[in-house]
Amino acid sequence: MVNVTADPNKSQEKTINMSPWAIARRKFLRNKLAMISSFFLLTVIIVSFLAPYVTSADISKVNIMQMSLEPSNEHWLGTDKSGRDVFTRLLYGGRVSLLVGMACTTLVVLFGTIVGSIAGFYGGIVDSVLMRFTDFVLNFPFLVFVIVLSTIFYGLVDGLTILIAVISLLSWGGVARIVRSKILAEKENEYILAAVSIGCKPSKVIIKHLLPNVLSTIIVQSTILFAGLIVAESGLSYLGFGVPQTIPSWGNMLSASQESDVLSNKPWIWMPPAIILTVTILSINFIGEGLKDAFNPKSQR
Repeated sequence: MVNVTADPNKSQEKTINMSPWAIARRKFLRNKLAMISSFFLLTVIIVSFLAPYVTSADISKVNIMQMSLEPSNEHWLGTDKSGRDVFTRLLYGGRVSLLVGMACTTLVVLFGTIVGSIAGFYGGIVDSVLMRFTDFVLNFPFLVFVIVLSTIFYGLVDGLTILIAVISLLSWGGVARIVRSKILAEKENEYILAAVSIGCKPSKVIIKHLLPNVLSTIIVQSTILFAGLIVAESGLSYLGFGVPQTIPSWGNMLSASQESDVLSNKPWIWMPPAIILTVTILSINFIGEGLKDAFNPKSQR
């Protein structure tokens, strides 16, 4: 009888021959907490964006005959102070909150990557000017600027568009600094020096050679940033300076539940948005930590 044992050298050789992206993917798939969080976040996104097909209740119709009803078969999560179905507003609110977070994250990462790449690649006076401008943006009073712009453009421009624009304009500084530091370290490698020496255009060097090698850092930062921007939208909406009150969002639902009677005696009005917002933020952070560990070459494979 022949004993067959697994050869550890073959397993190690297979890992060595895998690309960094394949290794990262395998490590991420083995992270149970990150995978559970990914499944939950994907479910929330799909259900929220398919809200019109999940429920047919009106999100804005006020029904004084059904004010503050407890959860029932007709209203799974009850109704709010205006008689509106909480479950329906939760789905539509998730769509708005997630949309704002995705749009802001896209704009922030795009602008921050452009500024950071140019500053890190060219250096010198270009780097100094762009980084001083970045410092100015980072030191700008975020809340004051949002309040001022919301007041100036109230009624003139769509409130949701203003919110996305303001958050994006004031949030790209951190991404720019991280990308710049990675570009500064990466551009000293021989393959970059060789590309420059043979006359490659700066734009081609940045796009085809530098950015692919810092893409993992940008992905991790984007995930963490996504969670922070959802919190920013919810916080601003809670204070009354975010998404217009006529549009349901998780922050607006919490803002409408500030009365002591609601907080004490009607938990079905404020608990659903509070719970889904908290769990969603935690899920995004767990995904970010999973990605950070997956792209870290020093972590266990």
